[in-house]
Amino acid sequence: MNPMTSLNAIAELFISLQASLSDDSFVKLSLGTYTGVENSLKTIDIRKVMIKREEKLSFTFHYKTRDIVKNYGVDESLTRIKEALNDDFQSAKLLTAGFDMILDKNNIRKTPPSHTGPLSMGHDRDKIRLLDTKEKHYLQALNITDEKGAVYKNAQDKFRQINKYVEILSGLIKQIPSGQTGKIEKIIDMGSGKGYLTFALADYLSGLEINAQIIGVEIREDMVALCNRISKNSGFKSLEFIQGSIQNFDATGATILIALHACDTATDDAIYKGIRANAELIVVAPCCHKQIRREIEKNKASSELDFLMRHGIFIERQAEMVTDGLRALILEYCGYSTKVFEFISDAHTPKNVMIVAVRNKQATEHDPALLQKIKEAKAFYGIETHYLEKQLGL
Repeated sequence: MNPMTSLNAIAELFISLQASLSDDSFVKLSLGTYTGVENSLKTIDIRKVMIKREEKLSFTFHYKTRDIVKNYGVDESLTRIKEALNDDFQSAKLLTAGFDMILDKNNIRKTPPSHTGPLSMGHDRDKIRLLDTKEKHYLQALNITDEKGAVYKNAQDKFRQINKYVEILSGLIKQIPSGQTGKIEKIIDMGSGKGYLTFALADYLSGLEINAQIIGVEIREDMVALCNRISKNSGFKSLEFIQGSIQNFDATGATILIALHACDTATDDAIYKGIRANAELIVVAPCCHKQIRREIEKNKASSELDFLMRHGIFIERQAEMVTDGLRALILEYCGYSTKVFEFISDAHTPKNVMIVAVRNKQATEHDPALLQKIKEAKAFYGIETHYLEKQLGL
C-alpha cells in the first residue's frame, strides 16, 4: 500500500465510487500525484462510456507528451483503480451528481458537486448533434438528409461519423494557444474525397464566425468538380476544392492540416506538409500501413514477439501500431504533443484510429532522447526507415 495514503481514506473513496456507479450518479474519477515507476505518467482520468451497448470505464492516461485511452469492463476497472490507489497514486478526486470527494494523502473530504450538467456516456452520443441538419444544402446534395433535414436511415453511420469529427475538431481548435484561435487563416484537408467532413467543418466554423480559408485537396477531378458545385450552391464563400496530390500540394501557411484515410505513405506526406508549414494542429486518420509491414516482413527481426508474428493477422495489426506509434514519436521530435485514440467505434468504420498533433511551444524540439527512442524502436522491429522519417531527412 502507498504509505502516504490512509487505508481508511482509500476504502471510503472506493465505497463511494462503487455506489455512484451502481446508482448512475458517477461523473468522473481523477487519479493524481503519481509515485509509480512508469516513465512520464502524470495522471489518469476515468469516465463511464457505452461501447457497443456495453457499459465500460474509459481510462485516459496522461503522459508528459501524449495521452493514451484504454477501455475496461466495470469489474476490471474497479480492480485497476483499487490497485492504483493502493500502490501508485497519492491523490484522487471523485465527481458524482450528489457530491465531490477529494482524497489527498491522509485526508478525505466531501464538497458540493461541481458537475451540474447532464451525465454523459461518452461513446454513446448518438443524440448529440453539433450540426443542424435543417436547410443544409450540402447534406442534401451528399444524400445524408432529405429536404426536411431528416437523416436517411442508410446514412446514419456516416452522419454519426461527421458529428464525431466535428466534435473532436471543436475541442482541438480550443487547444490552439491563446491568441491564436482568431488567427486560424488556412485549413487544408488533404485527400478530401467527396467532402463530407470538409463541408461539415466549414459549416461548423461559420457558426463560430471563424472565417478561415478552407481548401480540400483531391486527386480525382470529378470529385473536385462535384464538391465545388455543392460549395457554391451552399453559399460557402471561403471553401474551395483543388485538384492535386497530397505529395505535390503546397501547404504553406496552413494553420490546421487534416488528412483522413489517406492511404499508406500518403498519410506521411500529409504529416510532412503540416510539419513543414509549422501548422498549429495536424489531424490524421491513417489508412493502410503497407510500408512498415513490408519492412517488418523483409527483415524478420527476432524478438520476444516471434510467437505472434507467425500469424498474418497479427503482423498486419502490429504494422498498424508500429507505423502510427513511430508517427507520433516523430511528431513529438518535431515539437508537437500527440494523442492517438479511437476516432469512432469500429462498429461504424474499421479505419478508426486518429493521430492528433498540437504544436507545443514548450517542448524541446529535436530532442536527442526521442531520436534515440525512434532508432531503438526501428531496430527492435527490423525497420530500416520509416517513410515520414525519410521525408523529414532524419
